[in-house]
Amino acid sequence: MATAYGILHEENGVFGVSFPDFPGCVTGGDNEEEAVRKADEALTFHIAGMVEDGETVPSPRSQKELWQDPEFVDSIEGGILFIARCELPKKAVRINISMDESLVEQIDRAAEHMGQSRSAFLAEAARARLKSAA
Repeated sequence: MATAYGILHEENGVFGVSFPDFPGCVTGGDNEEEAVRKADEALTFHIAGMVEDGETVPSPRSQKELWQDPEFVDSIEGGILFIARCELPKKAVRINISMDESLVEQIDRAAEHMGQSRSAFLAEAARARLKSAA
């Protein structure tokens, strides 16, 4: 399991989390515990999206490196630095599955409509189902 630093902020009773090394990756919650728990999920999902989009995943900086960055120092004001855990995606594995032909056609139409490949569509659907089952 990989880790990266997150910043927990509170404003008007709402808790938000951002990640200095992953701009655009944010989440929140009604309390500290919920926001920190959701941070792990948000970071994992964000990194998976970067990999899927062919983007380079940055190496998270050390705490010492973060404190040397003036932008980080400004962003941490009033916040709490914590370590978030994430699952890094592994290499794609080819699988062979069988399903009803009309279902495959529906999947292909939906994937095309969403601008995705069949594999990306099925992977996203599986992630959503796994998340709801947890």
